[in-house]
Amino acid sequence: MSTLARLKKHLRPGQVYRRADLARWSNAVDRHLRQLVNEGRLVKVSGGLYMAPTKTRFGDAPAEPHKLVSKFLKDDRFLMVSPNDYNGLGVGTTQLYNETTVYNHKRHGRFEFDGHPFDFRMKAAFPRVASREFLLVDLVNNLDRLAEDQEDVLSRAEMRAAEMDAKALKKAVRDYGGQRTKRVLGPLFEAPELRAAA
Repeated sequence: MSTLARLKKHLRPGQVYRRADLARWSNAVDRHLRQLVNEGRLVKVSGGLYMAPTKTRFGDAPAEPHKLVSKFLKDDRFLMVSPNDYNGLGVGTTQLYNETTVYNHKRHGRFEFDGHPFDFRMKAAFPRVASREFLLVDLVNNLDRLAEDQEDVLSRAEMRAAEMDAKALKKAVRDYGGQRTKRVLGPLFEAPELRAAA
């Protein structure tokens, strides 16, 4: 069996690989990568990142964003958030955004994988799962990045905050809020009913 044939046996549809992963099974990895890309057995999604595509009747299925980011970071400790996630809060955001924010401990900057832009931001702390309270805090943190009327969104966010779990929201503001977010949402907990709940 040739080295290329052995390399092909390790490829799994839908999986994402770094060049270094594939080099373990090849004695001429760059030549083999070119061959596999030409054959359609691999798709280059970014510098040094490759996906073994899953074939569907509509063509190759896109790589799962979580797998792409995990392989890029070599780490599973990250949180992906899209401004589209704010739309479910009922604060007047309706725009659709293409970019995904990735909170992580390792990389900072904008990268494109498989045609999709990702904004990597290094943060000391972020939750494992984006709760509604975290999303509200994140929205206020990133208010200046939104296309909607900021005053209107902020006013609705303050109203929505009053309806949320006060204890969970206070913790999210304390742990993840920027200075502006703490200035805007902090006074809400001074209201007697929220102070008691928090």
